[in-house]
Amino acid sequence: MNTPLAMKSAMPPQRLLSASAVAYASVGNVGVGFDILGHCMAGANDRVDVRRIDTPTVQIAGIDGCVDVLPMDAAHNTAGAALMALRKALGLQHGFELSLHKGIALGSGMGGSAASCVAALVAANALLERALSREALYEFALQGEAVASGGRHGDNVGPMLLGGLVLATRDRLLRIPVPSGWHCALVHPHVVLETRKARAALAGDYALGEFVAQSANFALVLAGCFRGDAGLVREGLKDVLIEPRRASLVPNFARVKQAALDHRALGASISGGGPSVFGWFEHQADADAAVAAMGAAFAEAGLDSDGFVAPVAGPAASLVAAGDAGEHA
Repeated sequence: MNTPLAMKSAMPPQRLLSASAVAYASVGNVGVGFDILGHCMAGANDRVDVRRIDTPTVQIAGIDGCVDVLPMDAAHNTAGAALMALRKALGLQHGFELSLHKGIALGSGMGGSAASCVAALVAANALLERALSREALYEFALQGEAVASGGRHGDNVGPMLLGGLVLATRDRLLRIPVPSGWHCALVHPHVVLETRKARAALAGDYALGEFVAQSANFALVLAGCFRGDAGLVREGLKDVLIEPRRASLVPNFARVKQAALDHRALGASISGGGPSVFGWFEHQADADAAVAAMGAAFAEAGLDSDGFVAPVAGPAASLVAAGDAGEHA
């Protein structure tokens, strides 16, 4: 017998019990915006499967992919810690079970720890009775990222949440417009550089003039993006503060950077904490040529590498599957 329309409308909505999301690699700092500027780019990504469970805990069921030695204890895993923070803040009575599928190497300068964290949050958010905005998820992403990096900085998680180029302060995310034709070439040498080691290299004194120069360059890059003026970006995309202190940690860095500049890069520098190196280009053809030359420069140092070319305005983390709907609470 058919259910009357009135009875159908009175039934509670179906609740999703599982969801999967992907988050894409990112270029942290973008040279001139240490800890506060980053962009994501299509290519390498992490996927996290999240299942709603009755037990009021966060559990990690498995980890596979290019990394399989991450902590299984949720409190010491970026994805687990982010969902623990989400549960606590919302007072959730249920828990989550996670499976991580790593496509971004850790210690690569491509936001690997952040990607797992953001993908987990986006998937879990789909299982809530009332989903939060991406901006509301930011606080939990910062708490998760801090497990790996030791600090609350949003230059990786921010762009993964919103997509594109993002200014990520302690309390705010602001997407910065970038011309659709601008591309990034990102080359990851097969060597691990841990984030904490990269940050330790920054200890010491800094001259006031260095901060002034970096601030000027940062402003030029932002103005160039808003105006679509490649000349302003070319003038400003020069890291005079952080890059000099980290360059020795990246094998053959000077040659790799010069390879990008030789192919008309608007600028090139270390991606995140390294060892990956990026360059920005007005045209994809230049980025395609540069990524091969940059890889060849790493090969001079005896290193294999992976190269990626994609628009600077990359995709935000997104749901790729959702299911098990139907058992009403």
